[in-house]
Amino acid sequence: LLLIGCMTMFMAGLGANFEFDLSSIIALSTLSQLGLMMSILSMGYNILAFFHLLTHALFSALLFMCAGSMIHNLKDSQDIRFMGSIVNFMPLTSVCFNVSSLSLCGMPFLAGFYSKDLILEVVCLSWINFLIFFLYFISTGLTASYSFRLFYYSMMGDNNFYPSYFFNDKSYFISFGMVCLLFVSVFGGGFLSWL
Repeated sequence: LLLIGCMTMFMAGLGANFEFDLSSIIALSTLSQLGLMMSILSMGYNILAFFHLLTHALFSALLFMCAGSMIHNLKDSQDIRFMGSIVNFMPLTSVCFNVSSLSLCGMPFLAGFYSKDLILEVVCLSWINFLIFFLYFISTGLTASYSFRLFYYSMMGDNNFYPSYFFNDKSYFISFGMVCLLFVSVFGGGFLSWL
């Protein structure tokens, strides 16, 4: 189970680095995190796996909500090659999307840091072979790689969508939900670590 979880984590991260569909990248990131949870569960750390499940749910909900808002505003286009300079048109969605993506990477003091750093610390202190050890750290690097690739394609560069189309953060209900989930993604990991 440990090897299957690590290979799932590695292959999902590798596949997400070569994908151009926004929802597929986020789905593969969730699959990668599920592989991480299953692999740490197979090592006997069930509370740590549940802790990562909870922290992953916090920032993953925000990530899916931001992606849905971006896809809705781009007339259901999910190709990230069309999503240049979204930060100029949808600043709130861009901030929330980048914070949740950084939390997925394990940026210090965001929600994903508290569980992912603890998992990597447990892996470093466990008696496991080098294959599993390297799969954990390469998969973590692949997570950072596809997260920054997603940031580059969607936030930087020129807008490659229809030049006459204007899109913005027009839904107040989605914006309110994103702001609430943003605070949970920033502070939720610290609160959960006290439990």
